[in-house]
Amino acid sequence: MTRPAVSSRAILDHFKVLSDPRQGWRVVYPLPEIMLLVLSATLSGMDDFVEIRLWGEERMDFLRRFLPYERGLPSHDTLNDVINGLDADLFKACFAAWVDALRDGAPDIVAVDGKTSRRSHARARGREPLHMVSAWASRQRLVLGQEATQAKSNEIAAIPLLLERLELTGALVTIDAIGTQNAIAETIVRRGGDYLLALKANRPATYDDVARFFDDPPADMIQPVHETVDNDHGRIEQRRCLVCHDVGWMRSDRRYADEPGFPHLAMIAMVESRTERAGRIQRERRYYLSSAKLDAKTFAAAVRAHWGIENRLHWVLDVVFHDDLARLRTGCGPQNMAVIKHMAMNMVRAANDKHSLKVRRKKANLNQHYLETLLRQTQN
Repeated sequence: MTRPAVSSRAILDHFKVLSDPRQGWRVVYPLPEIMLLVLSATLSGMDDFVEIRLWGEERMDFLRRFLPYERGLPSHDTLNDVINGLDADLFKACFAAWVDALRDGAPDIVAVDGKTSRRSHARARGREPLHMVSAWASRQRLVLGQEATQAKSNEIAAIPLLLERLELTGALVTIDAIGTQNAIAETIVRRGGDYLLALKANRPATYDDVARFFDDPPADMIQPVHETVDNDHGRIEQRRCLVCHDVGWMRSDRRYADEPGFPHLAMIAMVESRTERAGRIQRERRYYLSSAKLDAKTFAAAVRAHWGIENRLHWVLDVVFHDDLARLRTGCGPQNMAVIKHMAMNMVRAANDKHSLKVRRKKANLNQHYLETLLRQTQN
């Protein structure tokens, strides 16, 4: 299905429910003009509000193709104050609504993981660096949503809040071991998805039972094994993926700390890897719980897809969008700018050309027609 062209005005329409944090009588520069300026400049490679305002001064003719900018541009301090003051929860909800309009509706693998913006701390005020939990649609390569915390340990509370804002019908949600919690599993299934959760020693009894099972798995309980070999980056990695759909033995009447029972459990699985690099061999086993009965090949693909959030989202934020250098430290500014960067990333990724994401941002800065194409591009 082909969607109609999306104009910058249509994009901003998704955010018009945002309330302006300024007193009405003091508003000289309308909020839609500020949002268009910040988004366009971020698409063009600008990383802070001084750069964003400077970019706007050089691109006034371009900006006025979309909005009037009758009073020109606000100072970089005003930009900072407005972005800091926006309601972060409402902004995230607007982002989720915009992304829903981009998605093609087909089920996807949704990877959930967290990332810390290392320079967003304010130690003198007792503020830890921003830690953002994001959801990533692996097939469509879209950021679907985000939830901010101030510590990685708080991901357990942040993940359900993020999941509640997402359309999960038919999706397979993958999360690292920190998300292997009963409440998170229940939320995913209640919202129409299935889970694939990594299992580590934070659930020791369950982990021990699954590990012992795969030490010597009964042949009649294991689905056909899937094996792969990768030879790149100076290493040879062999993987064996085993899945078991017979999990009735894990639903016993035992009652002890961290009882193995897990809601809606339909499969346990293992990835066994052997990596050879520079003459050294490393072996590792990783275990998983799932509410879906996947075959070994599909399971292997889902595990590999999960790590796309590291390579295609977190790495891009650091290397292309310079997220680790961001120094916003007050109000809701850090998490609101993270949402704007996610918007820009989704738009840059959707470009129909063979350039790298880094080159696309540079081209957007150099070529106004190309930038307008990113703002008005057709979504499929």
